[in-house]
Amino acid sequence: MLDLNHNSGFVYGRAANDPAPLGARINAEIDRALIAERDAQRPRDYLGASRIGEPCARRLVYEFAKTPVDPGKEFAGLTLRIFEAGHVFEDLAIRWLRAAGFDLRTQRRDGGQFGFETAGGRIRGHVDGVIVDGPEIGLCWPVLWEHKALKASSWNDTAKKGVRASKPVYYAQMQIYMAYMGLEAALFTALNKDTCELYHEHVPFDAAAAQALSDKAVEVLRAAEAGELLPRIAAHADFYLCRFCPFAKRCWEDMA
Repeated sequence: MLDLNHNSGFVYGRAANDPAPLGARINAEIDRALIAERDAQRPRDYLGASRIGEPCARRLVYEFAKTPVDPGKEFAGLTLRIFEAGHVFEDLAIRWLRAAGFDLRTQRRDGGQFGFETAGGRIRGHVDGVIVDGPEIGLCWPVLWEHKALKASSWNDTAKKGVRASKPVYYAQMQIYMAYMGLEAALFTALNKDTCELYHEHVPFDAAAAQALSDKAVEVLRAAEAGELLPRIAAHADFYLCRFCPFAKRCWEDMA
């Protein structure tokens, strides 16, 4: 029989001689497993279309060249959990749209993911899906479909300003996809992770923007392969984008 008055050696979910709460110990094990999975994956050997809209071309050179990030800037387990949760939210959005009558295709007939590659495979992209038919809502099919799961503050900003102003990297991603897949429009869907509200936006193809992004990608490849760095995005290290960049210390110590 359990003696509730007896000191069992555990205090509110932790061992009496262990300063770490039970939850922290479990999370540490989960994070170690996710990081090990990440490290076992084959690193990308191409510039992804989802990254071409990054404002700082110099950062893209670092990324493509597989330059080590600054100490302490590696993706933590929490970040990997957030990424994986985003895929779950995407699966939900796919189910909801299909239930509503949208013919949303996420795989080719051979089971592969829709996408493209160019520049000898050094630039690639994999799309969330293509809607080839659906209810009469004022769109002409087919359209590219791109989904993002956002925290409330980010979702609210996107719903207020639109994806081009609020999330230029996502906007650029869609323009590149449309250019190489021959699509004239995209449907951008953003899910609020806190409330499950959905924001949808029709994004027309902008040929000039797509061409500028493609030219930028080629410039990044050439610089990386030549062992060169492109100009910084800012004149000072305290620029807001630089403060969050995982290569900031390396970048500003190298005054080239």
